[in-house]
Amino acid sequence: MMTQAYYTGISGLQNNSVGIDVLANNIANVSTTGYRGYTTEFASLFEDEIATGKANNGSVGAGVQVQATSMMQSQGTLSLSDRSTDVAIRGNGWFGIQQDGRPVYTRDGAFSFDANNDLVTVDGYHVLGTIGGNIGEDNTLKFKINSIDLGDISAQQKLRFPKNLTYPPEPTKNVKFIGNIGVSDTPFKMGAAAVDAQNNKNHVSIELVRKTNQVAPGSQYTLTATTTSPDGKTVYDTKSGEVKFDAAGGFVSSEVTTIDNNGTPIAIDFGSGFDGITSIDLPYAPGSSVADGTVGGELSGYQVSRDGEIIATFTNGEQSSVGKIAVYHFANEQGLDRVSGTRFSASSNSGAALFYKDASGKNINGAEVLNFQLENSNVELSYGLTELIILQRAYDANSKSVTTADQMIQKALGMDA
Repeated sequence: MMTQAYYTGISGLQNNSVGIDVLANNIANVSTTGYRGYTTEFASLFEDEIATGKANNGSVGAGVQVQATSMMQSQGTLSLSDRSTDVAIRGNGWFGIQQDGRPVYTRDGAFSFDANNDLVTVDGYHVLGTIGGNIGEDNTLKFKINSIDLGDISAQQKLRFPKNLTYPPEPTKNVKFIGNIGVSDTPFKMGAAAVDAQNNKNHVSIELVRKTNQVAPGSQYTLTATTTSPDGKTVYDTKSGEVKFDAAGGFVSSEVTTIDNNGTPIAIDFGSGFDGITSIDLPYAPGSSVADGTVGGELSGYQVSRDGEIIATFTNGEQSSVGKIAVYHFANEQGLDRVSGTRFSASSNSGAALFYKDASGKNINGAEVLNFQLENSNVELSYGLTELIILQRAYDANSKSVTTADQMIQKALGMDA
């Protein structure tokens, strides 16, 4: 029994030491972004039964062993950041990183764009996700995307983007004029800006002059439409025709429906009835115009939106998603192998990485990705210190049992003498 007490105490010292090491590592990483703490699970070693002469036999344990160290899966608190590239996951999931030729997974979303506009970690490893496919080989945006669908899990790649990116001009195709031209003989003039295919912001002007000879019912005007360069020195097109209004002043028709804008045809829209140009006997008021089309622009920078979208912003005020940060999931997160610090790799216990799917079968992140925020360690200092005290007390108790057993053995040896 004395030797059993001796070895029981030693097993307690050894295994409590492991638990203290785990807790010490947790406490040391209380301030580490995205850190996942571990807890130590102990199990009793084989016990020998001892007959006590009673109905219920007693038993003597042979010590303890570390059964497992389990990952703490609780959500860490979120803290605000001043960078859109600092992102956090609210819910289950992991960011993917390409490290040393293989994917690893982390909750640490302290990312940034490097000098090459690649989305990387603090130590320079590339973040994985889906590329939008809307950037041409000439570094021109081919089309706008509001939200990108995740590709297959095997198709995720490094989120790398060009340093220079151009938003091409979108020529104006429609101009609508709105206003009341009144019923006087004073010419009515309006204008609108119109973008051509060469990225020039030209001018479309109209002039309506009441005809001398009116034919009832309604009224008639002569329309002159002109497109010119911004400085007015170059005239691209001029067209004239008749515009008719009904007896109530609502628009009926126009002989001029299109005009050329330096190679791009523009549809001239006067509305229908009373939702565009009217000729009503009311005081004159300045009209307005609405035109589509967008001038081209150059890249002003990339940022990350709330849903993990990589957004390209241009000098013309336009924006488009060009990529999406992927959020990975596992059948058993507890089975992930820690690579170092906050990074983990898949194992046979965790299963391969997977994506969640929506009702239509599309891959989705399956968790909320928040920008301008970072997830703190999920280890609370108060919890760590409390557990450390408990393990230290257990360590001290086992140390005393070893000391006591040693004293008993020494005393027994002395009695033989």
